[in-house]
Amino acid sequence: MEKYFKKRTRNSIDSSSANVEVEQEANVEAEQEPQYSENNVVVDRNPDEVEIDEKEIDADPGSRRPIDTFDVNIRDRIRREYVAKGPCQPKGLDFPRKKYGKDYRGFRDVWYKDYVWLEYSTSEDAAYCFWCFLFKRGYSAPGDETFVSSGFSNWKKANERFRAHIGSATSSHNKSRIEYENFVNQRQSVSYVVRKASTRQEKEYRIRLTATLDVIRFLLNQGLAFRGDDESSTSINRGNFLEMLHWYSLRNDEVGQVVLKNAPGNNQMISPKIQKEMVNACAVETTLEILGELGEGLFSIMVDESRDCSVKEQMAIVIRYVNKNGEIIERFLSLVHVKETTSRCLKEAIDFVFSKLGLSLSRLRGQGYDGASNMRVCKANRHVSDFFGYLTPIVTACGSSCKRADKLRQNEHDRMVEMIEKGEINSGKGLNQETSLHRPGDTRWGSHYTTVIRLVSMWPSVVKVLESIFSDGDDAEQSGKCKDREQNILNAINMIAGLKEELQTFRESGWDDLLQEVEDFCRVNEIDVTNMDDIVPRRIRMKRDGTVVTNYHYYRVEIFCQVVDSIIQEMRNRFSESSTDLLNCMACLDPRNQFSNFNVDKLVHLATLYPKDFSSTEMTILPHQLKSFLIDARRDTRFSDVEDLGTLSKKIVEMMKDGFFPLVYRLIKLVLLLPVATASVERVFSAMKFVKSELRNRMGDDWLNDIMVVYNERKMFTTVSNERILVRFQNMDTRRNQLSQLTKDSVT
Repeated sequence: MEKYFKKRTRNSIDSSSANVEVEQEANVEAEQEPQYSENNVVVDRNPDEVEIDEKEIDADPGSRRPIDTFDVNIRDRIRREYVAKGPCQPKGLDFPRKKYGKDYRGFRDVWYKDYVWLEYSTSEDAAYCFWCFLFKRGYSAPGDETFVSSGFSNWKKANERFRAHIGSATSSHNKSRIEYENFVNQRQSVSYVVRKASTRQEKEYRIRLTATLDVIRFLLNQGLAFRGDDESSTSINRGNFLEMLHWYSLRNDEVGQVVLKNAPGNNQMISPKIQKEMVNACAVETTLEILGELGEGLFSIMVDESRDCSVKEQMAIVIRYVNKNGEIIERFLSLVHVKETTSRCLKEAIDFVFSKLGLSLSRLRGQGYDGASNMRVCKANRHVSDFFGYLTPIVTACGSSCKRADKLRQNEHDRMVEMIEKGEINSGKGLNQETSLHRPGDTRWGSHYTTVIRLVSMWPSVVKVLESIFSDGDDAEQSGKCKDREQNILNAINMIAGLKEELQTFRESGWDDLLQEVEDFCRVNEIDVTNMDDIVPRRIRMKRDGTVVTNYHYYRVEIFCQVVDSIIQEMRNRFSESSTDLLNCMACLDPRNQFSNFNVDKLVHLATLYPKDFSSTEMTILPHQLKSFLIDARRDTRFSDVEDLGTLSKKIVEMMKDGFFPLVYRLIKLVLLLPVATASVERVFSAMKFVKSELRNRMGDDWLNDIMVVYNERKMFTTVSNERILVRFQNMDTRRNQLSQLTKDSVT
């Protein structure tokens, strides 16, 4: 039910970290609000200290616990949690229908537009009132309790009953509405009236808060740490946040008069809790900006996982969509810590992100996962796994110290000079550049290929370094094109077909060439060459029937063929005949050579695979519209320089032909949505290694996610105004001061 919560403007995505320093607790407590009971009497117990079970905040209105059953000291906190989530308003469901006479009627999600307070319970198949649930003090009219307790389910006269529930200006519903609006607007609350600050204090509060936000903006854009090891007043380095704020105050008199020592002791707005809430507000507004650009359009997702420096498995989600200008956009949405990488666990994490952001699965048109299956298939063979197991120790041993790295470079330089003098290699501009060993990555399996290639090319120099390590006794120190960001689905089709043919050819006739390369490498580097006619030792390979095999059979059949067959089978599983047929249909939209591959029948077949996007009437119109588009595109010289589908989409919007050929443009967008490359997700992990470094390895998951959202989407973050962030931050909790009215001078 959580995914049906309608997000309110006041919604916040909580950010927390378990690493709050003990020395900051005094500041945190000083900035907490005094608590009042319903009679404005200060209570001894701080409601914020009372733990609230998240399970108590039930999304389904039919199974919620009534507000008046909670402790009186935490009722406002409970209300705030529900207000932050908004009413439960599921959309796009197949609602149950009941028979009324000759007709069948059921709940309709279009009612949400006319009745914003309306909620629906999937468990009870009944409607409820969100405002009355939160603030109803009593029932003034018969039947009003239906919308709070048992739920309303008479769909025959639903609109009439909804209007009757609203009633007159003095009705119970309208009284609840007024209390709800006052609760959301802190300026109307009793607690604010009691603690009402002067206009001067509000202006100072705004300046102080804006200065804090400016410093946070800088740190987020640079991916820098906030906290310091020693943040006491006597420390010479109190951390980036406090030092930057102090520097800012020295260079701006207006800011210097209201921050740090010049601010009230209980309202300095510098505690770790304030920093996290402000960063969370930045992340939420950045995400909302992305969702606003997406609108109600279709999208696809790309998902990958990687370990961070604290050995936590983090799953990154990137969304891909076509904006209003016809451009392909990929945006980072969220980073989620997953305990395991099973399909069930990943699905649950994706559902959690979708429910939190209000995204519907009905708009999802593609999914891309970089599971590195081919590499896992290779490593399933014990001998191949052993081979890759040697790579990292060799690279580490040769490059773990400056001394060894320098020795490796010098050995390689001397070898190159010697080979040039002997005429074995050519010299010239761009040739024989200095290189080094490449460490294989955890998830980027193409890096293993790079590691092997460099190790082979530098093997003589590597051997010399390893020999020097052995003699010194010092052992104390110890996929290519589809990653391209601009890769599109049309190029991928040709790559997949070519790769399948290449693998099959390699299996059938590539063994002899491979064997010859291995023997040549061994002779050049003075390595003993195995006699392929010899019998394999029994300790290496043993069969129960006692059959013996030669080295030739062992290396070719049980290693070479087995590994290649596993890769071929994996390719067939991932790209079956039906999938290849789908891709071939998409290739018909290739705009090169004046749409030479354009095929109306295949494109109509492609549209049938999207029954939710093309109605029966539109399917009848589509063939004629495709033919008209082809004639128009071939006549229009502005399409002559279009070479890919992404450029074609932008050109159609630019020339306003998306209005003349809406079905064709819709088909093009569906093709563009399919994710091919995973470069955007990999860049997220590169940023994660920078943000969560060894010195910051105790960052909480929510804190890390908030920073990653802003850091990865810095360009989008710059479009978010300070006012939006400040308003969201202000509404996250009951603050001691309120923001002053926005003036022209304070607009950012």
